[in-house]
Amino acid sequence: MKRFALSFALLVALAAPALADRVPLSQLSRYLEGITTAEGTFTQINSDGTISTGDIYIQRPGRIRFEYDAEDLLVMAGGGQVAIFDGRSNSRGEQYPLAETPLNLILSRDVDLARSGMVIGHEFDGTATRVLAQDPDRPEVGTIELVFTGDPVELRQWIITDSTGAQTTVVLGNLREGGQIPSRLFSIPLEIRSRNPGD
Repeated sequence: MKRFALSFALLVALAAPALADRVPLSQLSRYLEGITTAEGTFTQINSDGTISTGDIYIQRPGRIRFEYDAEDLLVMAGGGQVAIFDGRSNSRGEQYPLAETPLNLILSRDVDLARSGMVIGHEFDGTATRVLAQDPDRPEVGTIELVFTGDPVELRQWIITDSTGAQTTVVLGNLREGGQIPSRLFSIPLEIRSRNPGD
């Protein structure tokens, strides 16, 4: 019994610092809501193991743009829609509602990670706080795992798991918050017109 009590006390002692270093959900929510604009670079690890890089632009609420370096590929969100432009096959953009992707959780106007049913995992892994979240109203669309560093709090990466179980990881680099980003970068109709000038 004494050995069990000692082992349990040791486990509690080891777990306590990890819990102490875990950034609270309320603080993470305030941080995400405080991002109005941001831009930087990203590295994307696709579900098939391939790697893509490019530039990212964020304008909250509801807007994001991924410009890929080595391929004619553009992914953007604006006006409540996500559009994927693949220059090799689709100049008009494959579109679907932003609300049907887990990325909507960090692009929405009001971010409340403490909302009932939204966060299904919240831990400190020794170097970063990891939050696994889903839309409580649409759990079937998948999850997003957000990885934050602390002191100062910064979003460093996210992992989206879609409805099929496929995972896409986006690692952010040199993300600079604030500054002016032209709204046209997030306009899906403007992008369609620029790719189809004769219409």
